[in-house]
Amino acid sequence: MLAKQWLNNARNVMSEIEETQMENIQKAAEIMADSIEKGKWVHTFGCGHATLPIEEMYPRIGGFVGFHPIVELPLTFFTNIVGQMGVDQFIFLERVEGYGREIMKGHNFDKEDTMWLFSHTGVNAVNIDIALDAKEKGMKVIVFGSAAEAKDKTTKHSCGKTLFQLADLVVDTCAPGEDASVPLKNHVDKVGPVSTMAFITAVWMTVTTVAEILADRGVKLHIHPSHNVPGDSTSKQRLADALSEYKRRIAGV
Repeated sequence: MLAKQWLNNARNVMSEIEETQMENIQKAAEIMADSIEKGKWVHTFGCGHATLPIEEMYPRIGGFVGFHPIVELPLTFFTNIVGQMGVDQFIFLERVEGYGREIMKGHNFDKEDTMWLFSHTGVNAVNIDIALDAKEKGMKVIVFGSAAEAKDKTTKHSCGKTLFQLADLVVDTCAPGEDASVPLKNHVDKVGPVSTMAFITAVWMTVTTVAEILADRGVKLHIHPSHNVPGDSTSKQRLADALSEYKRRIAGV
């Protein structure tokens, strides 16, 4: 049954992350915690399905203030598939050198911020632009993606390096290079990708570790609460407090 085959593949990826990436997840979390404790940001960026881990971590229930999502609409909203903002345009744009630097112009950064990038292959120009610009601004660059599988891939950026080669720290998501993991009879291409599940797994392993570090340091976290739990009379106020803290940080106060 292919459903169980995909589930087994997903479990294997999660187990491999646990077995091989805990040390780097801890290191990444410490860098992020340092930025957040100082009142700075962990900026997050990715393209295509690598925007899903960004949308997953904040704002959402159980996330907390300190993570700033940078989601460029033409690089993520391609569910039209064809026509306006379709797949063809997306594939073109993620390979355009210089686009990432233009995206960076729309935001404010500090050298004590952290840039957290997501890329399955680490070869496309827009992510590399973001990494180069972030490093020039003095930020630490952390990259999550299928690093080992991408080792022999050729960058599409004139700098000559992949995203993984530019990173200060890499967490390997352990997903297969082709992403899809389940062979289908009478077909060349497989079905059942696992990279998104791998990204989300690594994200929450990291974010919960950041929370643990900050709580141990005595730092108050502004957590996005569930506002649908019967009998919780203070959830609306806690949500308002979290959003107020987010606005305060965005304003640079």
